[in-house]
Amino acid sequence: MAIPLMNRSRGSREITPAEDYGFFGPASVAWKVWGYPTSLTIGFSRAVVVEELDPNLVASVDRTQDIYRRPKTRYDRTIHYFALVAFGGSRATARAADVLVKVHSKAIGTEPYGGGRYDANDPASQLWILVTGWHSVLKAYEMYGPGRLSEAEEAQYWEECARAAELQTCSPDDVPRSRAELHAYYERMRPVMSGSPIAQRAMKHLMDVDQLVDVPLVLRPARWVVGRFFRAGVIATLPHWMREMGQVTQPRYLDVVARPVLRATFAAISVSKRLQLRILALLSPSTVPVVAPVLLGVPPVTPELLTPVQAQERYGYDRPAQAHLAWRAQQREKVFGRGEAPSDAGLVESEAVLGRLA
Repeated sequence: MAIPLMNRSRGSREITPAEDYGFFGPASVAWKVWGYPTSLTIGFSRAVVVEELDPNLVASVDRTQDIYRRPKTRYDRTIHYFALVAFGGSRATARAADVLVKVHSKAIGTEPYGGGRYDANDPASQLWILVTGWHSVLKAYEMYGPGRLSEAEEAQYWEECARAAELQTCSPDDVPRSRAELHAYYERMRPVMSGSPIAQRAMKHLMDVDQLVDVPLVLRPARWVVGRFFRAGVIATLPHWMREMGQVTQPRYLDVVARPVLRATFAAISVSKRLQLRILALLSPSTVPVVAPVLLGVPPVTPELLTPVQAQERYGYDRPAQAHLAWRAQQREKVFGRGEAPSDAGLVESEAVLGRLA
């Protein structure tokens, strides 16, 4: 049964309850952290910015040029997937994870600076995406939201992150389980990361929210101000080695000023769930139906909680590491064997799951 999101006299949008609680549910720390307005704004932006330091991932991003040619669509589809993992029903999320393996099968080639082959389905790259994503959302929550979790909550959060790893080609066993393990992971990855010209360009580009939100001419000065605080807020969450590597440094006073302004702003936004949804609709319209039932407390059709593995078995999907192996081999043969462009079939298939490409 669909439930009105707003009063009909003002033009309502209906929301449909999720099929079930997905993989986390109302007792999870994931819902607590990801449900705060810092998550799909500053947290998400930080995640995609930090991702670009992986030379293999940024090579695949740069090759398609999608973040430059259709930034709004790319941003919308990516937030949509992040939100599905955190809040979506188990069937819809398992389907999205499965089709994403086919999408990533296209993102293969030769890294332009090191010369090695890259593959977006590589477990190491997938682990980097997962860990930096979950850490970025937590970091934004800590700096601009309610603050640090308790020790027990933090441990639960990373256990839930490991559960989310079952939706990717990486192993849950490799996910950090504590702040100390997280720092150790970054120290191991730091020598592998690269602030290449394409990484620096992508990082700067992904912090520019002006390209994502269309507003009337009279509101553009306000958008500019919001965008500058948004960018300063993202940079303030980054350790200095990441800033220097990506050449996204800023004066210390901006770090200091951004924190109280953004903390107060997000605290005010958090009071109104409908305001959160309106802001989300500006950034990622396709994500609103995924998040709205959770923010508004609309119970699912079935109050059931599954693990990703249980969902994959129930709905007939292979675990991502073993999914579409023949298709992925065909893609590699086309690119590395015959020097042809990979097939777009996975991207086309994903439109019904993650939203249109254009």
